[in-house]
Amino acid sequence: MKAVGFYQNHPIDHSEALQDIDVSTPELRDHDLLVEVRAVSVNPADTKIRAHGDVPNGAPRILGWDAAGIVRATGPLVTRFKPGEKVWYAGDITRPGSNSELHAVDERIVGPMPQSLDFAQAASLPLTAITAWEILFDRLRVHEADPTESAVLLVTGAAGGVGSILTQLARRLTGITIIGTASRKQTRDWVLAHGAHYVINHREPWAPQLLELGIKEVDFVSGLNESASYVPQIAAIMRPEGKFALIDDPKDLDIGPFKTKSISIHWELMYTRPIFTTRTLSRQHALLRRMAELVDRGDVVHTLTRRIDGLDAASLVQAHALVEAGNMIGKVVVAAQ
Repeated sequence: MKAVGFYQNHPIDHSEALQDIDVSTPELRDHDLLVEVRAVSVNPADTKIRAHGDVPNGAPRILGWDAAGIVRATGPLVTRFKPGEKVWYAGDITRPGSNSELHAVDERIVGPMPQSLDFAQAASLPLTAITAWEILFDRLRVHEADPTESAVLLVTGAAGGVGSILTQLARRLTGITIIGTASRKQTRDWVLAHGAHYVINHREPWAPQLLELGIKEVDFVSGLNESASYVPQIAAIMRPEGKFALIDDPKDLDIGPFKTKSISIHWELMYTRPIFTTRTLSRQHALLRRMAELVDRGDVVHTLTRRIDGLDAASLVQAHALVEAGNMIGKVVVAAQ
């Protein structure tokens, strides 16, 4: 079958950064679905692994951890899906990715695709939806906030893929006041349109901007980018015993400023459950099913802002370049023709 992969790490402008290749159809494990891939989105994880990730000796590395498609076959222990059903998922970073005609994925991390979306729109959501959901409800546990008080959530980098879903979920499923950070008018408008009550400029001191909104401290912070550089400001505005969750990869993270206030730090990696086949693995199926309901009800909107047709190396090179440019709003999706 056709796929897109690479044999060595290269910058995206290298002629062999991503290549059209032929590989064998994957063999199914007990809980696997064989999915005909109709669309994939490109995330920072794809670009980081292409540039610096491990590559099998003598074999290609196939990327792709956001997909929508149609079930074509099932493993012997599959109970949740049948051939012909439309699905969406983010997959497992320890297995070959979805940049291929056919893809094997564990049904326990797959959900039924929203009926109101096409494949490209649906492919823009799974990874960011899972990450945002796990930040809110598994790491920060915002649903446990005291309902007699007005809790506040601050989201850094709120115009990005994860932030665009996190603000929507927090607005629709909680009573928390949501503040996003953004600097450009375009990103500020995007953050407000996707659920934030207020936006502050991350390039200026946070505390004075919050005070102008009548907010002295925040209960939760979701760090989606540049977390290390924001530590002093987070420590200053966080209430004692507040919670900080982050997803980026700071080389050095000095958490000393958090000690006095007993601020807790929570890492979020949506691949943790599939990597370790945790006892909570099937929660990703459940949350994707719930997300589909929210999308079909109009409570959550997709974040597709750029579609490229043709699931091949040329299209994926273009998508990787857009993500690496660092100024994307929403998601770029590559759809099969």
